[in-house]
Amino acid sequence: MNLGAVFPQTESGTDVAALRNYVQTVESLGCDYLLCFDHVLGHRPADMATWPGPYTDGDSFHEILTFFAWAAAITERIEFFTGIVILPQRQAQLVAKQAAEIDILSGGRLQLGIGIGWNQVELEGMGMNFGNRGRRAEEQIKLMRALWTQDLVDFDGQYHQLRQTGINPPPVQRPIPVWIGGYADVVLRRAARLADGMLPGSDLAEGRSRVPRLRQYLADEGRDPDNFGINVWLNAGELERAQWDDFVGEWRELGATHIALDTMNAGCESLSQHLALVEEFVTAFGNA
Repeated sequence: MNLGAVFPQTESGTDVAALRNYVQTVESLGCDYLLCFDHVLGHRPADMATWPGPYTDGDSFHEILTFFAWAAAITERIEFFTGIVILPQRQAQLVAKQAAEIDILSGGRLQLGIGIGWNQVELEGMGMNFGNRGRRAEEQIKLMRALWTQDLVDFDGQYHQLRQTGINPPPVQRPIPVWIGGYADVVLRRAARLADGMLPGSDLAEGRSRVPRLRQYLADEGRDPDNFGINVWLNAGELERAQWDDFVGEWRELGATHIALDTMNAGCESLSQHLALVEEFVTAFGNA
């Protein structure tokens, strides 16, 4: 099982020296990867009671592809895991190019987790249609894989048309692994058809239901469930330390290949305190 840390976006600040120390220390502690959540635009809802998500304009988010390009230059081994890029609010061609560049600069250390997003205000603020985001994301995945693996691409889709067009230079990984994040049954089926792995969230109770269904959908697609990645995270702000062992152990039994510690909302007042929790996590489960 690969161990990671969730970059504490909303509590990370903008002190570049502290950010550098955080990234390099996560690597030196022995984490296999750094996972990062994504938002571009924040919204101030008129009524929080009807707002569908946990983040507003008051929550700070570094742009993750830019952040990972910077982090690639100050690390040597750790992988970078987008968890997730909200793909349908971006141009697929540009994401393919940006991901390829991070993969080159890091020496093939990018894992591209994508999702369709929940924030209608953000997605429409980026000029995209919220209603077709699932269908568009499926086409985007196919287009990105073509751009990563072919020098010139002819692509005739519902939302994208390319003629003898490519990106240069190509990524180290051809193609870059694509993981899909989400919780609904349609997302499980989409991951089984299109993805190299899935990010099914951090809810263990839901995982007991989701993972068997995912494995069945993979089998229905003629794919080996044992060769499919599952990346989950443990919320340190929700689980007491005494519960960590059971959480990690049961996810291991369910077939999780990756597990990261999310230290946001765990009472940390500095990146050093976030790192202390990460060190405790790696010490406890480094031989998992």
